[in-house]
Amino acid sequence: MDSNTWLKIILQCEPILVEPIADYLVGILDAGVETGAPDEKNFGVITCYVEESVRQEEGEESVADTILAQVQEIASIFQVAVPSMLVEPIQEEDWTKSWKVHFQPFAIIPGLVIAPSWEQYEPGPEEQAIIMDPGMAFGTGHHATTSLSLEMLQSLLMELQDVSLLDIGTGTGILGMAGVCFGAAEVVGIDNDPEAVLAAEGNIVRNSMQDRMRVSGETLTQLQGDYPVVVANIVHDVLVELACEVARLTAPNGWLILSGILSGKQVQSIIGKYTKLGFSCIKELQRQEWSALQMVKTS
Repeated sequence: MDSNTWLKIILQCEPILVEPIADYLVGILDAGVETGAPDEKNFGVITCYVEESVRQEEGEESVADTILAQVQEIASIFQVAVPSMLVEPIQEEDWTKSWKVHFQPFAIIPGLVIAPSWEQYEPGPEEQAIIMDPGMAFGTGHHATTSLSLEMLQSLLMELQDVSLLDIGTGTGILGMAGVCFGAAEVVGIDNDPEAVLAAEGNIVRNSMQDRMRVSGETLTQLQGDYPVVVANIVHDVLVELACEVARLTAPNGWLILSGILSGKQVQSIIGKYTKLGFSCIKELQRQEWSALQMVKTS
């Protein structure tokens, strides 16, 4: 399936699952999502549009399989029936115009505003703004995991100041650029999606951060040295898979912020995995069904 093919996925689920599933589709997979209102007859039907990227190599799961597995886990958490799922390939349309109407300036955390590049925005007193154009990478920062990560990162960098930061799975560069706003001396962002790297590079230039942040498609195994602060807002399974490399790249007594994790079993799984690699969990923040963890490398 080529990179210009999209999937239209229709999920029929229990009403209690609409919000958590929509959060996952938008925040983690950067999908376009349509749902009815709670008082409408079709509430419980979720229609999403997601690009089917060329990632089905070496037995990797398809996007549809990934969504199905996550939806099954969410249903299990809420102890309700697993939603039905219909998948339909569709040809690419002009998505870049259709979603812009929904992206307006917003305060992602107090004092930090995310503003689209096509809107004129003047930061107020005691306010910083990051100018964004998600491009084909999407990722506008609306998801709870992003704001949770930013809360932890802001608090941490206010104490540390002038440290280097590694942003794993940088996407459109939000966390890394926020790190610059919060006082990081140097930020390295990496992502395995070329579209994300292009989007992040453009956003770095828009915000005049080229002297303090760079992004690339390098893998963790290609990176050398270590970082006093590492942040990764991805998904549970990837955080487990990359744990040894993440530990290698975190400096002794360094800090690690992880998100993209469902509260409950996934949190315990991540804590168990990273504790074995010498980390101690200092803090957990939770919003809706999502959690972020702050850890320190103690050995």
